[in-house]
Amino acid sequence: MNILTTFKMAIKSMKDNKGRTFLTMLGVIIGVATFVTLVGLGTGTTKSITDRIQSMGTNLISISITGRNSNRAITYEQLQTFADENTNEIEAIAPTVSGSSTLKVGDKTWTVNVIGTVAEYEIIKNITLQGGRFLTQTDVDYRQKVAVIGTAEINNLFGFGVDPVGQDMKINGQIFKIVGVLEEKASGANYSADDTVIIPLTVAQRMMKSANINNFSVQAKTPDTVNAAMTKIQSLMLKIYKDEKTFRVQNQAEMLSQVDSITGTMTTFLGFIAGISLFIGGIGIMNIMLVTVTERTREIGIRKAIGAKRKHILMQFLVESTVISCIGGIIGIVLGILLSKGVATFSSMTPVVTVSSMITSFIVSASVGIFFGLYPANKASKLNPIEALRYE
Repeated sequence: MNILTTFKMAIKSMKDNKGRTFLTMLGVIIGVATFVTLVGLGTGTTKSITDRIQSMGTNLISISITGRNSNRAITYEQLQTFADENTNEIEAIAPTVSGSSTLKVGDKTWTVNVIGTVAEYEIIKNITLQGGRFLTQTDVDYRQKVAVIGTAEINNLFGFGVDPVGQDMKINGQIFKIVGVLEEKASGANYSADDTVIIPLTVAQRMMKSANINNFSVQAKTPDTVNAAMTKIQSLMLKIYKDEKTFRVQNQAEMLSQVDSITGTMTTFLGFIAGISLFIGGIGIMNIMLVTVTERTREIGIRKAIGAKRKHILMQFLVESTVISCIGGIIGIVLGILLSKGVATFSSMTPVVTVSSMITSFIVSASVGIFFGLYPANKASKLNPIEALRYE
């Protein structure tokens, strides 16, 4: 009995027991669909974060002050002076302070993390606007209560399609005039890049009752001056804070490496969760194939009585379990792609389904069929033909 004949017998057996075949496939379908979707989410998240960092250019340097044992604080004036003294290495500096704040327009309220910064933030972060203007130096110097908002704030406070430029809103009870709207990046979704409010640094420091600058970004003059700029920044920070453990200076390459490490771990974890689903699906295949062996004991006895060898019976059941898991794997891949598109449609997350993830999930599903089908197939092949023929 050749492999083609065995394959045809497996297909016929599946057609004769459609309900049981579907239930056997179901675990594999769910497992593969889960694997494709979750790995796609991990890959999409990595791509989104990486693209956002790379869009800021290769000149970006980020500085965060994390030390607890120092009461020293760097000021905006110190940063301005530092930038003016190092124009050969530094193009611009933008300090930021941030804090959770409540927005209100009419009877509608929304809580968001408000960022206080300066005009250079637009250049350093490569920000584009779809309407109005960004912050100016005058806004910062004269503590103007103006704000640049994302489209999530428009949707939550003003309504879809409304132009809020020139209108007022309250931030923590204080009236701010909206002067600009950020370009939409995530379909205006809540808790995304579009859920942002930016106000002048000096206003934010007073409103949040915190003059301390814990983060600032620097744009080096050129990619070639990044290392020189980092050296000078580290010297400045050591002069102020006295301890290099108090702060962290990172360039674009270091940030990307860190992102790759974190998101790689996340993708592996998501894949592991999906792998558990496939494992459970494999157990389902094994259990139902064992039931199948019991139901077809007499058939196995007849086949052996007319000359079928142990290897033929083993191959028959093994091919059957493998075909079931492979078809289930294909259906699971299609379902995973559809689920990924659904996630992209109804949320700000954009899964990226790669060919490698589809191939991997198919190979794993086939392996599940072989591995978990081996025991039932082996059991069937070892049946005594005389006892099998007597089985009722």
